[in-house]
Amino acid sequence: MNHNLITALFGLAASLSWGSGDFSGGLATRRVNVFTVVVAAHAIGLVLLIALALAWSEPFPSALDKAWGSAAGLAGAVGIVSFYQALAVGRMGINAPVTAVLAAALPVLFSVFFQGLPGLLQLAGFTLALIAVWLISRPERARGRPEGGGLALLAGLGFGSFFILISRASSTAIFWPLSAARLSSFLFMLALLLVRRQDLLPKLSAFPLVLLAGTLDVAGNAFFVLATHSGRLAVAAILSSLYPAATVLLASFILRERVTRLQAIGIFVALIAIPLISA
Repeated sequence: MNHNLITALFGLAASLSWGSGDFSGGLATRRVNVFTVVVAAHAIGLVLLIALALAWSEPFPSALDKAWGSAAGLAGAVGIVSFYQALAVGRMGINAPVTAVLAAALPVLFSVFFQGLPGLLQLAGFTLALIAVWLISRPERARGRPEGGGLALLAGLGFGSFFILISRASSTAIFWPLSAARLSSFLFMLALLLVRRQDLLPKLSAFPLVLLAGTLDVAGNAFFVLATHSGRLAVAAILSSLYPAATVLLASFILRERVTRLQAIGIFVALIAIPLISA
């Protein structure tokens, strides 16, 4: 099978997992403090990742792979806290795509610098995908500055850095570098939670959402790493960053948030971009 197609399939799987997980995490953050949600979700994710690494009999990683994973985890911790808080204080259908634009742009620039320019079809696909994410993020008749915009931008920086750092781990390592990333982010968030003297455990009513968010985040991370191992970082990052489409659609179906005309056009443009990127 075409390497680009494999990368595209893994990237799309990551976007679906992350979009659904972010929706669950955003809902949980409306009920429980964001730090509590992230710590609990990361604890669940850490257990799942270690179990997967052992089940797949994956060799223990080198010190360098663990270092890349740990650095990625710290960047991801900044991203996820900022992102969940942005989803909690503002509209999911606006802040999620704003984060995605920046999260996708950073790895693309990194990939172009270190891996060279892709083909013309992929360049056209990248352009359409970024336009799609931007269209999804544009509300109709928005008044004033959307709430949580600064947090959404900070989240984009964190996620983009996570994409770049975790992709530097060796191609034979999947779950152990992700475990190192999850461990560093968990310890960082746990320290913040203890300093702030907030509850360590989420409310029982929010626990199913936290469990779902942690599980889907692990699935998204694994799919993203598989995508980077099978092809270009830019392809994996662009397609994985289409996760706002899943968040927007879930917010529309479950929370009755209105999908605007521009957001619908953006989703359609994304569908055109996908085959171009995987060509």
